[in-house]
Amino acid sequence: PAGFVNAKIDDALLGDFCREVAQQGKAPPPPIKAFGGKRKVLVDFSSPNIAKEMHVGHLRSTIIGDTICRVLEYCGHDVHRINHVGDWGTQFGMLISHMEEAYPDFTSNPPNITDLTVFYKNAKKRFDDDEAFKKKSRETVVALQAGDPRCREIWALLCDISRKEFARVYKRLGVTLEEVGESHYNSMIPNAISLLEKAGLVTDSDGASTVFLEGHSFPLIVKKSDGGFGYDSTDIAAIHHRLKTLGVDWVVYVTDLGQAEHFHMCFEAAEKAGWTSAEGRLCHVGFGVVQGEDGKRFKTRSGETVRLVDLLDESVTRMEKSLKDRVAEGKCALSPDEVKSAAEKIGYGAVKYADLHQHPATNYKFSYDKMLSTSGNTAVYLLFAHARLASIVRKASAKGVDAKKAASTKMDLCAHPKERALAFELTQFSGVVASVAEEFLPVRVCDYLYKVSCKFTEFVTECKVLDDARMAERVVLCEATGVVMRACFDLLGIEYLMQI
Repeated sequence: PAGFVNAKIDDALLGDFCREVAQQGKAPPPPIKAFGGKRKVLVDFSSPNIAKEMHVGHLRSTIIGDTICRVLEYCGHDVHRINHVGDWGTQFGMLISHMEEAYPDFTSNPPNITDLTVFYKNAKKRFDDDEAFKKKSRETVVALQAGDPRCREIWALLCDISRKEFARVYKRLGVTLEEVGESHYNSMIPNAISLLEKAGLVTDSDGASTVFLEGHSFPLIVKKSDGGFGYDSTDIAAIHHRLKTLGVDWVVYVTDLGQAEHFHMCFEAAEKAGWTSAEGRLCHVGFGVVQGEDGKRFKTRSGETVRLVDLLDESVTRMEKSLKDRVAEGKCALSPDEVKSAAEKIGYGAVKYADLHQHPATNYKFSYDKMLSTSGNTAVYLLFAHARLASIVRKASAKGVDAKKAASTKMDLCAHPKERALAFELTQFSGVVASVAEEFLPVRVCDYLYKVSCKFTEFVTECKVLDDARMAERVVLCEATGVVMRACFDLLGIEYLMQI
């Protein structure tokens, strides 16, 4: 059996690391060469559907995908953030057909996104109930794909209305993406199928072109029996384009676990066709569902899917009330304007952290009370801990001890066991980041941030900082901790506050 090697890190090394972080004001990323060098990475995430409002189901893909991008960018990789929106397919036949009837003046009086959601449901009901409408919708899809000007005009309008609403949500979450929808790959599908045929992977199945892969009970259908294309066709074409045309080294898909087999089949087909390289990676990051406190899918009381904007608004509203209560109790010195700004930052941060500190593959119960709690493993607790830390550094500066200046002097930062424990934890930052960049598990950043915060709390509980003989040393530790915590918040896409 393998044994263990015990090692003790020299206190001077720990101290030098903390002094450097405090002085430079940044936490070091892992050395990229040690982890295979710089890669061109495409992350496919969020992916809402045109003519539908973003709902809680899009939350996990958006937040997890953004954090994966932030970590990869921090490590020095060339990252492409792609939003593969659902802007093509058979549903547009019914939407365009219904638009012409329900909004004959759509060019001068287009529907807004809320109306569009109801409009989508009405169009779907007609499609399901009315055979004549269904037939017309299918003919309209053909016309759209053939480039009919009026169909394209209505399609473009639907996309534009939806795109503006998506942008509002992304702005609140601080997420940036490049939209490259399903329609972008439509013209590439025939060539991708031809390449699969040349590789001997395509077989005829009752008129449909299929790819059977070992270990799967159903095939990829790259062309339907009526000659049409579906999700399998689009995703195969997208993979080929990304690997061979864009020259991407890694492609990371962030979707719900229900789509895992589909993507793994697409990956296998791409590998068998010879599209992948030895250094390339095709990865699927699957996530579970968001549940209500009853353990069922998170829905409104009326049974509707929760709109993402409503969820974000509710979090901010509750946080604003909590902060106002703290102001009234004398526990918070923020002005009314500062309360509003802080409520937004903490509210949005709480939503993100509640998701990210779970393993992505698990389902999790969404609870406003838990995620907005000031104690436990929550964004609120962490943000308050950071604000407390920043307050100590400010007060020390007012007393004549500047953390950055003090860090320029060689000093023993590990004289007390709690000082050493905190300093050691700070040195683990780049290793944690490297593991997330390799395995795409943002939860590790959350676990690390919480651990650092706990170590800091233990440190300031047992080690007096202000007006102590070791004030300079301990303020340097506080500043180094603040730098590392802020780096973690940045990686998680959470705006921190210097004062609450």
